[in-house]
Amino acid sequence: MRVINYFESDRTDHWLSEIKRADWAAAELLYTLLSQGDFFEATGEGSKVLLLTDGDELISFCTYAKKDDIQPTDLSPWMGFVFTFPEHRGHHYIGLLMEEVERLAKNDGVSAVYISTDHVGLYEKYGCMFKAEMKDISGGLSRVYVKKIRDAG
Repeated sequence: MRVINYFESDRTDHWLSEIKRADWAAAELLYTLLSQGDFFEATGEGSKVLLLTDGDELISFCTYAKKDDIQPTDLSPWMGFVFTFPEHRGHHYIGLLMEEVERLAKNDGVSAVYISTDHVGLYEKYGCMFKAEMKDISGGLSRVYVKKIRDAG
């Protein structure tokens, strides 16, 4: 298994079709943003889509982005659109994506990454701490977690 950056792949059409397989509203939004060319407008320039792959199969994915669904905010960057296909859950694959997010954050010199979610008990397994409930762009409340980046800067 390896983590690749969607935008550095020469097979974006294949990976886009893999993202489309995800049965989740946020994945549908990610698919739309990518297929219509609106991803960077929504998430900020330089944002990335990270894909955990096993050969041609997409196992899990997430974004590493300047913006997410908590807007407006000064908090940045965000790990968002986190999804593991059901048949691959329970193997801590999010941890592999989290490691890549941490590496990118460290390279960017940031001391924390934020996650907006309705999950309780998932991100804590990976060293994230609950920060606060905040309103998302649709007006609902979302739990915001922070992942401190060791040796950043």
